[in-house]
Amino acid sequence: MATPHTSAAFSATLRVHLDNRPGAFARMAGAIGEAGGSLDAIDIVRVEHGKKVRDVTVLAVDEAHIARITEAVSGQDGIEVENVSDRTLLLHLGGKLEIASKVPLKTRDDLSMAYTPGVARVCRAIADDPESVWNLTNKRNSVAIVTDGTAVLGLGDIGPAAALPVMEGKAILFKEFGGVDAWPICLATTDPDEIVRTVTAIAPGFGGINLEDIAAPRCFEIEARLRETLDIPVFHDDQHGTAIVVLAALQNALRVVGKRLEDVHIVVTGAGAAGSATARMLAAAGAGEIVCSDLQGVLYPARPGLDPFGAALAAQTNPRLLHGSADAALASADVYIGLSGPGAVSVEGIRSMAADAIVFAMANPTPEIAPEEIEDLVAVIGTGRSDYPNQINNVLVFPGLFRGALDVRATAITEGMKLAAALALADVVPRDHLEADYVLPSVLDRGVAPAIADAVARAAIAEGVARG
Repeated sequence: MATPHTSAAFSATLRVHLDNRPGAFARMAGAIGEAGGSLDAIDIVRVEHGKKVRDVTVLAVDEAHIARITEAVSGQDGIEVENVSDRTLLLHLGGKLEIASKVPLKTRDDLSMAYTPGVARVCRAIADDPESVWNLTNKRNSVAIVTDGTAVLGLGDIGPAAALPVMEGKAILFKEFGGVDAWPICLATTDPDEIVRTVTAIAPGFGGINLEDIAAPRCFEIEARLRETLDIPVFHDDQHGTAIVVLAALQNALRVVGKRLEDVHIVVTGAGAAGSATARMLAAAGAGEIVCSDLQGVLYPARPGLDPFGAALAAQTNPRLLHGSADAALASADVYIGLSGPGAVSVEGIRSMAADAIVFAMANPTPEIAPEEIEDLVAVIGTGRSDYPNQINNVLVFPGLFRGALDVRATAITEGMKLAAALALADVVPRDHLEADYVLPSVLDRGVAPAIADAVARAAIAEGVARG
């Protein structure tokens, strides 16, 4: 049985009152351990008559686990839990973003230049020369993060308001790693026509559009129409960001196990936005056999009930016309890529894979299969989580990709730019440093975004989509 994996994502600070006598702290620590929690930090708040008040931070597996830990601590003699603070919710109090001025506003002169009357001259300059908007405003560094809240993380259709914390998080990642100013745009509509109209209407204020957490198959239509309409990059990160980071991780994982991309048999679970884009990008990069599966099983051209997007993906994959479950397709496969949800494959399915198998179980927050259950069965394991090795996460891609596109004022994100991003990301890890638990750089590696930005900018110039 796999040991549950605790995480800071599910952490809480318990304010506890402990009798000031020997053994009280040990009983509390023992209760936390017996409940499966991990002690993370302990702070003295104050000492009262006969008691010590401490803030005890614990890591748990999920929200229910926090409740069990709290109950276990409360049940100890001489220990009282005053309150429990969810650290993740506290981090989000008041939101994660603010607008800050880049110029001083300390005098009347400052105000007259930044706003009226001086700003009118800048407006006139742009009206006379529309291209000057790239130099005289923040358009050259601005990206709109657009969502309708219909496919948020593993939560599904939770609506635009509930999606806002994710969009805020995305915006701070853009800024932190790429120096890009990104703005959450959460739309109260799921109608593709309305979304296209709205994004087209707001586009003049932005240098790029990042579509986010829009459910398939509408996301394909929305992206295609916006790409055709707008003269700035339109990039659906759930599709293409995922595909880029998976290709980079797979290139390096294959180097670790001594296999070649063109020779391997790959099984992908999830035929939505991320799964379909990843399968297509791997195919374009020269991958061997690719088989895709959804909740109804393996995709093949004659399978009943496929929508046009699923039928197109089925026609581009599964050359042996395999039928059945994802587990069945895993027999002798070299690579499993999970872009679906927990339970998509079984331990027995993974056990049936070829020697030196590679497993990327990327569902968040719960992977398709727990790494602890298969660590002795496969050579390389990656997940989408930060608390396991080999985090395969889009944050490695989108800040640098948009940074490079904005730097040359690109009109689009091309296939060549995406491939350049994948190769640049893979190359951040030196070949002689590659290990089974180190096939991608850390998401905190400050060298990643500049490397990708440079490669993307050069690719944009080579492909003729750079303004300069």
